Amino acid sequence: MTTVPVPYRLVGRHHETADTVTLRLEPVREPLMPFAPGQFAMMYAFGVGEIPVSASRTAPDGRLAHTVRAVGAVSRALCELSTGASVGLRGPFGTEWGLTAARGHDLLVIAGGIGLAPLRPLIHAVLAEPGAYGRLNVLIGARTPDDLLYRDELPSWRRPFGAVTVDRPTGGWTGRVGVVTTLLDEAHCAPERTTAFVCGPEVMIRATARELIHRGVRADRIRVSLERTMRCGTGHCGHCQLGPLLLCRDGPVVGHDLAGPLLAVREL
Repeated sequence: MTTVPVPYRLVGRHHETADTVTLRLEPVREPLMPFAPGQFAMMYAFGVGEIPVSASRTAPDGRLAHTVRAVGAVSRALCELSTGASVGLRGPFGTEWGLTAARGHDLLVIAGGIGLAPLRPLIHAVLAEPGAYGRLNVLIGARTPDDLLYRDELPSWRRPFGAVTVDRPTGGWTGRVGVVTTLLDEAHCAPERTTAFVCGPEVMIRATARELIHRGVRADRIRVSLERTMRCGTGHCGHCQLGPLLLCRDGPVVGHDLAGPLLAVREL
């Protein structure tokens, strides 16, 4: 990793939703080291500041994609950049999803909202090696149909099983309505040999992990990606502390056997 911002050029942008944009970036000079699925970069909008953003796509030549939701000054500045603009990237930081340990297992990929972005490289990696894993299940929840990400890719993620549900149906939506855990009854997996990957709002992570454990998935085989304020990316400032963990260094991806007891403490 590097702690000094490396210049990247914006070569493409795609509006996923009204407030969310996927930025396609290529290195101006030497690229950062390769990102593993689940890792993140500190993205710097020149003159505004920097924020942590997980890679939502990677390429061998150093090109990256990051999906950013405009919720603050830095994220809004990034979303408003025009093609050809420059950003600074530091990284890669943090832990990965741990796909190697899941080889041969059935997989449950469970995303809520923009939590799908860090899971997208994992889905791509699994689809690139169809014989290395058991059955892939991609379960996606969103607030409304208009909040769904990567709509052009969703059809290819439905094999052998993929499903989408929304909290509030709008615009003639005829699909499923409800929280994402309602999709688990239809998933094709054997709990005793399943690894689950979960990312989304913290309340969704807690509820999903609780349901998975109830169904027989081991807590140490439930990998969750957690979010806290990250300022340095190197484990020095302490802003991202969760109990004994510094999530920019020890996370963001951790096993629920470790995360579960910490998330149960209201003060954390």
